[in-house]
Amino acid sequence: MAKYLAQIIVMGAQVVGRAFARALRQEFAASRAAADARGRAGHQSAAASNLSGLSLQEAQQILNVSKLSPEEIQKNYEHLFKVNDKSVGGSFYLQSKVVRAKERLEEELRIQAQEDRERQQPPKT
Repeated sequence: MAKYLAQIIVMGAQVVGRAFARALRQEFAASRAAADARGRAGHQSAAASNLSGLSLQEAQQILNVSKLSPEEIQKNYEHLFKVNDKSVGGSFYLQSKVVRAKERLEEELRIQAQEDRERQQPPKT
């Protein structure tokens, strides 16, 4: 009886191990495909996220902006910066998050402007 129980446990572990390995390979393949799809612009944006510590989505949520509009970013930044000023009972931590979010969004705008300039320039031959 113990022999059969041990065989069942071993077979179950093998099945689970194979399924886990297959899922891991699929996840790696999907991750590679997503990275390739992002192309060069994705690399610059990812590098900016790593440097600032905030992703583009986080920065947009912090400043409550849906699209990258310099005017909207500046308006929301000024409001949130004043509201979170320590002298009016705000939080220095939140104020610093607002500053970092603005820096991250400005970096993204800079990356987009650079890409637009590169697209508009005729290819060099």
